[in-house]
Amino acid sequence: MQMERGAEKIAVIGLGYVGLPLAILLSKQYAVTGYDHADNRIAELQNLNDRSGEVTSEELSDAFLLFKTSKGIFGLEVTDNPDTIAHSTIFIIAVPTPVDQSNLPDLSPLKAATELVARHLKKGDLVVYESTVYPGCTELVAVPILEQVSRLTYNIDFTVGYSPERMNPGDKQRKLTDIVKVTSGSNPEAASRVNNLYASIIKAGTYLAPSIKIAEASKVVENTQRDINIAYMNELSKVFTALDIDMKEVTKAAATKWNFLPFHPGLVGGHCIGVDPYYLIHRSMQAGYEPVLLKSARVINNSMGDYVASRMLALLAKKQIDVSTARVLIMGIAFKENTADIRNSRVVELINQLIASGVAVDIYDPLVDAQAVSESYGLTCLDKLGETDKYDGIIIAVPHAVFYDFDYGKYLKQLAVLYDLHGIVSGQLSDGSL
Repeated sequence: MQMERGAEKIAVIGLGYVGLPLAILLSKQYAVTGYDHADNRIAELQNLNDRSGEVTSEELSDAFLLFKTSKGIFGLEVTDNPDTIAHSTIFIIAVPTPVDQSNLPDLSPLKAATELVARHLKKGDLVVYESTVYPGCTELVAVPILEQVSRLTYNIDFTVGYSPERMNPGDKQRKLTDIVKVTSGSNPEAASRVNNLYASIIKAGTYLAPSIKIAEASKVVENTQRDINIAYMNELSKVFTALDIDMKEVTKAAATKWNFLPFHPGLVGGHCIGVDPYYLIHRSMQAGYEPVLLKSARVINNSMGDYVASRMLALLAKKQIDVSTARVLIMGIAFKENTADIRNSRVVELINQLIASGVAVDIYDPLVDAQAVSESYGLTCLDKLGETDKYDGIIIAVPHAVFYDFDYGKYLKQLAVLYDLHGIVSGQLSDGSL
């Protein structure tokens, strides 16, 4: 059964990298209220500006147009007034699920969003979670809050669904609608309702999981698998550097076999790969099993910022460049290429380690919001590079597309080091890579 346009009124809670594109896509079929508690975020969206770069001003402008049809009204409004979501029949929660200083799940944003929704929950309503959590979290943590605050009964007065987000920030080829969406519900009727909702907007189709727990587990497993594979390549990079063997040439040779997986070493940050494994580790430990491989992968990947800093210091020393007077330019501080997202950027550890070693560091990343970098990490990003600036070393930390044709020689002293982590420049110019 296809869900009719306008048949549901939808509230999307959280207008970040996940919530905003979802709200815009839904607004082509339904009346959507996008809520975010940050009034400055709402103001910038109303001014047709998305600082994340995931949504264009034209897409925002089109979404804000309200259309009346025989099936109802569809379009998008954004607000920081929680009372405006009261008329909704489906609530989609897409808030961050970070970890705390001890790498334990921080569910405070999820709980706050759940309490907000619960205050407006009515009989017949559906609450769908997109935030990445550990298996069982929706029913163990969120549902009791919904029941307690709303005074309604789970699976009698209201139902719940889980459909993990699959956004890939910076990816202009695989958009939200091009990626198969996993869906699930708290009972057969809820599962069908959730699946029909997403099937109405996702061209790639949906996959209806047997339960909410399985849908939750599928998401955390996706990113944990990548974390483990990248950790393997990072450890190999350290091994082959010690053996003076070119890692890139090794992987080229290995890739001639059909079942070799094309992963590459790098700094593993962001809100998914560098965070989600901790949710699975936490739940596994609660159940009495210590996941040794998962924990080891996290240790290896978390070590790479310090490792890259130590390699840069070694390369400077090899060319007899005095570290105490050296100037190094860091190219890129986003957590991955071609995005403005700086959440959990592991480049920051590299920068701080160099500074602690006495190196003067400049940071250049034309994609990120310099104010956000300052507020999040206490670091200053250059708006642009000076025409006469010369550096003792450059580290290409993030392989943004805009860095591929960059004139690195213009900014290097005659005796200098170019450390290209991802091998985007000519090998003759580069002094090393992962």
